[in-house]
Amino acid sequence: MKDWQKLALMVGIFLIVYFAPFEEAHIQKSILEAFYMLQYYVQEHVLFCLIPAFFIAGAIANFISQGAVIKYFGGKAKPWLAYSVASVSGSVLAVCSCTVLPLFSGIYRMGAGLGPAVAFLYSGPAINILAILLTARVLGWELGLARVVGAVLFAIVIGLLMAFFYRKEDARRLEANLQFGEEQPSNRKEWQNLVYFLVLILILIFATLSEPANGAGLFYLLWQWKWPIAVVLLILLGIMVVRWFDGEERRSWVASTWDFTQQILPLLFAGVLVAGLLMGRPESDAGLIPEEYIVALVGGNDLLANFIASLVGSVMYFATLTEVPILQGLIGSGMGMGPALALLLAGPALSLPNMMVIHSVLGTRKTGVFVVLVVIMATISGLIFGTIVG
Repeated sequence: MKDWQKLALMVGIFLIVYFAPFEEAHIQKSILEAFYMLQYYVQEHVLFCLIPAFFIAGAIANFISQGAVIKYFGGKAKPWLAYSVASVSGSVLAVCSCTVLPLFSGIYRMGAGLGPAVAFLYSGPAINILAILLTARVLGWELGLARVVGAVLFAIVIGLLMAFFYRKEDARRLEANLQFGEEQPSNRKEWQNLVYFLVLILILIFATLSEPANGAGLFYLLWQWKWPIAVVLLILLGIMVVRWFDGEERRSWVASTWDFTQQILPLLFAGVLVAGLLMGRPESDAGLIPEEYIVALVGGNDLLANFIASLVGSVMYFATLTEVPILQGLIGSGMGMGPALALLLAGPALSLPNMMVIHSVLGTRKTGVFVVLVVIMATISGLIFGTIVG
C-alpha cells in the first residue's frame, strides 16, 4: 500500500469514528452484528474450510511443477483445455467465495494465465453441484437450470474477457515466470504426488460437506460419515507426509502455507466485519441496510431491480448453500425471479471480503474489471431470465 493510500485510509477511519452517531441503538446493534458475523465466519469456515485451503495452496506452490501449471493454465495452453480444466476444477470443490481464494492465489503465482485463473476463481463457488441441485429442488428447476448455464458461461466469458483486456501485461508476467529460477528435482513418483493432492482435496471436500435438504440418498450418507472419513484421510496424509517428504520439504510447505495465511486471513476478517456491519448475518436483519429496503428495490424485473440485486449480491457474504434459503425468503417477500437469478450469479462468487483479497493478488484495476464484469453480466442475465419466465 502506498503512503497516500495509507493516509487516505487513516483519514477515512478518523472521520467515520469522529462523526458516527454511536449513541443510536441501530448503530450499536449493527456494530454488534458485525462481530456476530465474524464469529459465525470463524466458527463455520476457518477450521474446516480455510485451513485446508491454505495447506492446499502451500502444496501447490511447493509440489506442483510450474511446467504442469503452465501446461494446463498458462498463456500457451490451448484455450479450450485451459478453461475446461479451470471450470471442472472449480466445480468439484463445494466452497464459498473466500475458501477458493488461497487456491486461486496458488495457481496464479505458479504461472497460470489470468483468464484461466479468473475462470477458476469464479467457478469454485458458483459452479457448485450441491448448490445447483438445492436451487433446483427448493426454488424450481427453471432457476436451477438458469443458474448452472449462467455460471458456466460466466466462468468462461469473464475469463476470456480478462485475458483479452490484459493480454500484454499477462504475457510479460508469464514470460517472467518462465525465467524465474529452476525447478528442484523430486524423489517422489508422479503417482505419489497425485495421491497426496487427492487426499488434500478430499479432506477439504468432506470437511465442508453440508447436510442435504432431503435427508436421503448418497450425499446424505456421505454427510453422515464425513468426520470418520475425514479422520482416516488425515491419518493417511500424516503417513504420506512422514514417509514421502523430507524435512526441508515439510518446512517449505508450512512456510508457504503461512505466507498465504498472513496475506489472506486479515483481509478476510476485515471484509467480514464490514459486510456484517452493512448487511448483517444471513439470518439476521440487524445491519445498517435493512432487508425490507432491499426487497422493495428488487421486487420487479426492470433493469434497476436486476442491477441492485447483482450489486447487493456482490458485496454480501454467502456461506456455501446458504444463498438458497435466503433467496427463498426474499422471493416469498416479493423478490422477482430475474433479480433472484442475478443475485445467485453474482453473490456466491463475490463478496466484500473476497474482493479485498483479490485486490491484494491482482491489484485495483483487474479487481475492479472483474467485479464490474460479474455485476453487468448478472444484471443482463437476470433481465433476460425474468422476461422469459414472466
